[in-house]
Amino acid sequence: MAGRGRVRGRTVAAASLLLASLTACGGPTAADTARAQVQHLLDTRAAAVLHHDAAAYATTGTRTPYTRLRAVPFTAWSYRVTAVRRSGATATADAQLSYRVTGYDTAPVTVGRTLTLSTAADGAWYVDSERPAREAAQQLWDQGTVGVARGRSSIVLGVGQSTRSLRDYASLADHAVPAVSDAWGTDWSRRVVVLVPGSLDAMAALLGSPADDYRGIAAVTTGEAGGSGRAPADRVVVNPDAYSLLGPLGRQVVLTHETTHVATRAHTDAATPLWLSEGYADWVGYRESGRTPEQAAPELQHAVADGHVPAALPADKDFGFAEDSTRLAQSYEGGWLACRMIAAHWGEDRLDAFYRAVGAHDRRSGAVEDALRTVLGTDLARFTGQWREYLREQLG
Repeated sequence: MAGRGRVRGRTVAAASLLLASLTACGGPTAADTARAQVQHLLDTRAAAVLHHDAAAYATTGTRTPYTRLRAVPFTAWSYRVTAVRRSGATATADAQLSYRVTGYDTAPVTVGRTLTLSTAADGAWYVDSERPAREAAQQLWDQGTVGVARGRSSIVLGVGQSTRSLRDYASLADHAVPAVSDAWGTDWSRRVVVLVPGSLDAMAALLGSPADDYRGIAAVTTGEAGGSGRAPADRVVVNPDAYSLLGPLGRQVVLTHETTHVATRAHTDAATPLWLSEGYADWVGYRESGRTPEQAAPELQHAVADGHVPAALPADKDFGFAEDSTRLAQSYEGGWLACRMIAAHWGEDRLDAFYRAVGAHDRRSGAVEDALRTVLGTDLARFTGQWREYLREQLG
């Protein structure tokens, strides 16, 4: 009996395996079929974007996204469906959208998207809407029809902006690129993408952060530190509310500052303190402006004149956008004057070499100290003391 029982157990097990095998080979599930159908639909949609085929795009569903982005030049545009949740004749799909702007992006920008779909009488799927995935930032065309201005070394994409305004941004960016190359060198793309949304709130939506984080900030640059080559070109994102309050010189300084971040990105990493990265960008921005320290560093000038000379170089936490505006301004001004001092005492070439040497480290600890020793022949204590004396000389 024992032997027969074992044989029977093996027979039942074999039958179960056979049934499982037959079930697995019986073809795709309904969920798999829906996902494949949606992927095919989005492949058609992507091809229509790349070929500027409005009619083909319309066959996939709502035309609204296409009419908003049709002026933007794309080299690549594709979707990868990651999930489909069907409920009768409707469904919600999660997808990764990857795209590249022609002539500017060296690798795809990849963002999460959520699409709602419905089926027609013939059973075909159609897109009803497309929006950022949960916790994903908006894309510019989510906010309205994108206008485009092309410069010699720049492309400006904007929503709610006049053609003349976009051209003005392109002109400023085209002046910024050679100014940055003159200071930093030409070992960067020498091209810049500028995004100009319609408001502070729209800017914050592009960055996926609260608007209060950027109130009073004229522009920021997004991008990957360290320059792995796997990330697309940086974006300079403008806050039109703050930018509009600047005069012509201020607008140029801001665009040159942000373009400097684009140029130095490959040599900027976790080892680079913000006083150096922001101070260097300001140094390039003001380099040919003719502005004196008193004019360019008014908040720090007031502090020094009152006898309040900073005891140390600005810490990273002092650069938080949500910080007190006076403290934030003094931090930027202090970083700028540190870089200005290096250029004045050691030369501009040594300033560039110092920046690169700091960024060559893979960690913060010891990076500045090592670069001070090997490039400038000093140490942190002596450098800080020299910087404090420089503040007194220039601002006292």
